[in-house]
Amino acid sequence: MQLTNIPEVKLGLVAVSRDCFPVALSEKRRAAVKAACSGELYECPVTVENEQGMLKAVEDVKAQGCNALVVFLGNFGPETPETLIARNFDGPCMFVAAAEGDGDLINGRGDAYCGMLNCSYNLGMRHLKGYIPEYPVGTAEDVAGMIAGFVPIARAVIGVKNLKIITFGPRPQDFFACNAPIKGLYELGVEVEENSELDLLVSYREHAGDPRIPAVCAEMAAEMGEGRYYPDLGERMAQFELTLLDWAEKHKGARKYVAFADKCWPAFPSQFGFEPCYVNSRLVSRGIPVACEVDIYGALSEYIGMCVSGDTVTLLDINNSVPARLWAEQIKGKFDYQLTDTFMGFHCGNTPACKLCADRAVKYQLIQNRLLENGGEPDFTRGTLEGDIAASDITFYRLQCDSDGNLRSYIAQGEVLPVATGSFGGIGVFAIPEMGRFYRHVLIQKRYPHHGAVAFGHYGKALFEVFKFLGIQDIAYNQPKSLPYPTENPFR
Repeated sequence: MQLTNIPEVKLGLVAVSRDCFPVALSEKRRAAVKAACSGELYECPVTVENEQGMLKAVEDVKAQGCNALVVFLGNFGPETPETLIARNFDGPCMFVAAAEGDGDLINGRGDAYCGMLNCSYNLGMRHLKGYIPEYPVGTAEDVAGMIAGFVPIARAVIGVKNLKIITFGPRPQDFFACNAPIKGLYELGVEVEENSELDLLVSYREHAGDPRIPAVCAEMAAEMGEGRYYPDLGERMAQFELTLLDWAEKHKGARKYVAFADKCWPAFPSQFGFEPCYVNSRLVSRGIPVACEVDIYGALSEYIGMCVSGDTVTLLDINNSVPARLWAEQIKGKFDYQLTDTFMGFHCGNTPACKLCADRAVKYQLIQNRLLENGGEPDFTRGTLEGDIAASDITFYRLQCDSDGNLRSYIAQGEVLPVATGSFGGIGVFAIPEMGRFYRHVLIQKRYPHHGAVAFGHYGKALFEVFKFLGIQDIAYNQPKSLPYPTENPFR
């Protein structure tokens, strides 16, 4: 399915020029950057030399529908008007500068290397946010590469600023993975709408007999394949899917994008007649996260990962250790991981079908069946999407608001190994270098909940930049042994 709930980035390129340097130098270098870019990039014809030029440039790029900007110092640049672009333009701005070497060093020297220092200084004095790449000075080809790297960052920032997270709770009692302050959402610019399970149940019942249900049932059957779903359950699940989609459309309000965080147990299955996991997996596969257990920051994390990767994601429990015997038989000697580098990521069945192995199927929730149906013939505990998660590079990450109201995050890159789990649910054997130390000195030490978001690929670099841009001060990662954690005992 196509992701339809994330922004499309339309970039504009604005060159700036200090009045004691030739404006033609900036314009020539701007044209070279445009020529070096392979993606869509609007080249603003207004070169900013003063505040009036800044207003004209911003007006021009807005008229062209640009929602992100590249501010290009083709020479030293004027600190005040160039940084005021970030104040007057409603979208993320990247600031980059031209390297020398495309002309003589008398009339063709631009000193943009120096200008970037003053640009950064002025952004700070004005409390303006600007994205500055790791090394922001380069040739036209270098800058084109920086622009390509900026696109997923801009997409995530735009998405977060236009996101509403809709919840159906209350958040579970005695299940503190999901009980985090919503204060951090407002600090990020995210809107939240909190509803009750009863609101959802009323809306679900109102969708009974919806004429769209048969088409959704047929789509589900085609997606899963014969023998891999419960035909008698299709109508219930299709009714729920339409309920969520209609709610999103009616309740997004002034926002453009939506994510859900829904309560899925213990009352849900008996009252709705099924487990919601497969429906949740279908929505996230089209770009609408539905986080389990009213995990609001899990939904936010998933959404950011989708914007960065341009692909679907999942939310998993950092669930159980890998048995030593399984590691010895299937991992040791085949992969360069110690037992403590591995763990199993699991959820009942919310991972999209496209990220599971070919034998995936709609099944029933074993734990809920024991609890709610006394281990008998499954009925309303059916509806999970189960199977081993397919081997893939992954990034495990989370953005969280702690109990004191502080936003913090972690990022760790690794992979899902091609190792059969022999277990139930949507589950996989994950391997992250130095996971044991990361588990103790980040996840436990900083009191993160057991839910983590998973992006299918290595996106740590972009996620790190997104979190930085959003103002997250604490961005943890799985540090190598040569770099001990502050709480790690040096005498171990």
